[in-house]
Amino acid sequence: MSDPQHTQDEGTEETFISHLVELRDRIIRAGLAVIVVFVGLVYWAPDIFRLLARPLMMNLPKDGKMIVTDVTGSFFVPMKVTMLVAFVIALPIVLYQIWAFVAPGLYQHEKKLVGPLVGSSYTLFLCGMAFAYFVVFPTIFRVMAHYNAPLGAEMTTDINNYLSFVLTMFIAFGVTFEVPIVVVLLVRMNVLTIKKLKEIRPYVIVGAFVVSAVVTPPDVFSQLILAIPLIVLYEAGIIAARLIVGKQPVVAEDASPPN
Repeated sequence: MSDPQHTQDEGTEETFISHLVELRDRIIRAGLAVIVVFVGLVYWAPDIFRLLARPLMMNLPKDGKMIVTDVTGSFFVPMKVTMLVAFVIALPIVLYQIWAFVAPGLYQHEKKLVGPLVGSSYTLFLCGMAFAYFVVFPTIFRVMAHYNAPLGAEMTTDINNYLSFVLTMFIAFGVTFEVPIVVVLLVRMNVLTIKKLKEIRPYVIVGAFVVSAVVTPPDVFSQLILAIPLIVLYEAGIIAARLIVGKQPVVAEDASPPN
């Protein structure tokens, strides 16, 4: 006669192993998606890097150039940029693999919520990157060139340093544009109410300027470029929370998730 406890332990172990196998398979699929896109783009790696460097090159003095201080920098930096571009392009597939892995354990109303949130998060992150590239970079580089001119200093930079700077800006503005999603989630999860969000507005404004002072170059105009969108997006999040969460019926949390 078999031991019920032993049988239950074996079933739990098999379930755990099957989840690990599924996780491995989905990570492999996500990785392959990024690699396939990277292979398709690698031929144009120098062109992709030149496109990334265009906001700086347009604000360099006449005949100004970027420099390479690392022997292998001229090869690996364009490869890194191309890999990052490939990751951004393949991100919907990566997110789908994550979604497919966690979806069986979600409630039905959570499934309906997660899909739009993931899609809007991806879109807003791209909007943040586009805002940094088309608005922030040209402005910052123009301001920095204006500061350097009276000093007689030649404005140039190493391509590794430039890549580090633009990645920081992309992440900062990409995350900044996620503020409406964060606000909606906080209200949806009953962590904060819309009334409370309005009450803490002065602290959010101060925090926006503190964050922008840390992330952007030390001039007022550059800090305003990040602080003002952060405040506007916070207000947009409050409006979205009122429109989206306020209309959703309360769903009983004791409902069993789908098998």
